[in-house]
Amino acid sequence: MNQYRGVLVPANGRVRIQLAGSNPHQEELKRIIDSGEAPLTTAMSRRSQQQEGADAEIEVRLFTGTRVSGPVGMVPRGLESVIDEALSRLDMKGESQRIPVEIVSKMGVLRVELLMGQTR
Repeated sequence: MNQYRGVLVPANGRVRIQLAGSNPHQEELKRIIDSGEAPLTTAMSRRSQQQEGADAEIEVRLFTGTRVSGPVGMVPRGLESVIDEALSRLDMKGESQRIPVEIVSKMGVLRVELLMGQTR
């Protein structure tokens, strides 16, 4: 949270959030990489009041330009409000509510990083 200022606005363009729970989705991530489609963005929406009240996790899928992937991970606990605020900020700017992402390999395992700094 120290990478955010004011009303959950990323402090700079390099701020990223790594998704949790990507291990079970390695095949889907590999398929996305092999397709070579870019740019990759999230395909998710803000939590409803019911989901907010139940403190439901936010499942993330990716939009590859031609299709929406299966689940690729979850927003880490405690960072749901950061994601909701970013989606709201994009909506207020009149931009699509899609957060840019990058799939990276860390120690031989594929991870999804949300490029939050690009939502400023």
